[in-house]
Amino acid sequence: MTRILGSLLLVAAAGAVTTGAAPVPKGSPAATATPLGQVVPAPASVAPHGAPYRLDPGTRIGVDPTREGRRAGDQLAALLRPATGYRLPVTTHGAAGIRLRLAKGPYGAEGYRLDSGRRGVTITANEPAGLFHGVQTLRQLLPAAVEKRTPQPGPWLVAGGTIKDTPRYAWRGAMLDVSRHFFGVDEVKRYVDRLALYKFNKLHLHLSDDQGWRIAIDSWPRLATYGGSTEVGGGPGGYYTKADYREIVRYAADRHLEVVPEIDMPSHTNAALASYAELNCDGVAPPLYTGTDVGFSSLCVAKDRTYDFVDDVVRELAALTPGRYLHIGGDEAHSTSHEDYVAFMDRVQPIVAKYGKTVVGWHQLTATKPAPGALAQYWGLDGTSAAEKEQVAAAARNGTGLILSPADRLYLDMKYTKDTPLGLAWAGYVEVQRSYDWDPATYLPGAPASAVRGVEAPLWAETLSTPEQQEFMAFPRLPGAAELGWSPAATHDWDRYKVRLAAQAPRWDALGIGFYHSPQVPWPAA
Repeated sequence: MTRILGSLLLVAAAGAVTTGAAPVPKGSPAATATPLGQVVPAPASVAPHGAPYRLDPGTRIGVDPTREGRRAGDQLAALLRPATGYRLPVTTHGAAGIRLRLAKGPYGAEGYRLDSGRRGVTITANEPAGLFHGVQTLRQLLPAAVEKRTPQPGPWLVAGGTIKDTPRYAWRGAMLDVSRHFFGVDEVKRYVDRLALYKFNKLHLHLSDDQGWRIAIDSWPRLATYGGSTEVGGGPGGYYTKADYREIVRYAADRHLEVVPEIDMPSHTNAALASYAELNCDGVAPPLYTGTDVGFSSLCVAKDRTYDFVDDVVRELAALTPGRYLHIGGDEAHSTSHEDYVAFMDRVQPIVAKYGKTVVGWHQLTATKPAPGALAQYWGLDGTSAAEKEQVAAAARNGTGLILSPADRLYLDMKYTKDTPLGLAWAGYVEVQRSYDWDPATYLPGAPASAVRGVEAPLWAETLSTPEQQEFMAFPRLPGAAELGWSPAATHDWDRYKVRLAAQAPRWDALGIGFYHSPQVPWPAA
């Protein structure tokens, strides 16, 4: 449905425009530009001033004469050309209306500065990731029609002023469950594109569970060919070849997202147990599983063969994964005794380190001794017992970093309301305000704010089998998770955020994202 930004936080952009462009009559629709502060996630600092910049047929994109600079320019040009219809040549010399610069400054690894005025737009960053994030901001400052893949009438104005922006947290993640229902390479890429717009930097892939094993392991081939042959409800399932996985990693890296692969263990392992009888204590392989129960499966902790299996899987997966982290799961091990669970984690964590990766585990890992540098991903609820919360907080005080994914805040598969046709409700109903309106730094009692590495929004797939269903559950909550991870605490205000969020709707329409029209958000009139 086409939406019109209309009067929604638009401001008049006074003054003339770039050389060669026709004057824009004051007060006409063409004389308005999206305010600098309307971006999601909220920038760290916004200073509106001066006239807007107007892209026109003569606009050029200037970049540094480096491979990284050229890539950033090519990405921007590919984004803007279809809707504007302009050539937008990428150049390393001469005048340019849009300039992307790598230069030393107070931007950190992912921050940037955006300066806009009558003569042009300049994005400056220390690192290519900062340039990319700055481009996403520029993208949101342009009209939503820029997302369309056919020529649009414009005009293409960028409000005048300066944005200085750096992220609050280094971990801004989204998890995609490809085990309960399998999603192919192109479907994962589509989700990556949604994440990139909102400056996420981690893609956590849940690659194994009771219902399916989704990554080829040469030393244990039946994991994928047999363990990956079904999914929830009995569908055909599927798996990624090593080439498929490398392509996902490459595509994500081009958008400055690091892939964090997860092999969940010792529970959530029925697909592996069904594939290899020797992983079971009784030597008998169970049947493949297509239901949605949890906690019933376990690798055989007492068998040395189990650790041969773990070593092989971690070795092959680590070799495919250039990122720093490998997630070993560890949640809902209800059929594993506490003693066995501790013994298992004591043997598995060193295997991860052996292959050069840092352990990430669900917060039940804190019932053991987390490895040095390990991160615990907290998925409890507001109502989780004080004792369990204190266990996690104590680990945080002892040096374990925290990723916050409270299920009744950030699990994107939770129903919005009782009437939501998709999703689950075991953690309650999670409307948009509830998902957004909390502070990661103070969420977990007793955990030092310095232990919080960031946030992650998991999207479990028991009830989701298509990209369209993914997007309906992710939007509009996903941008709020991005803002929790990126924006300074001082910018956090639901009443202001919901207005900025509403202004994203025309962009989602242009991108073909079907989203939940929460009554809590003042969406623009159709």
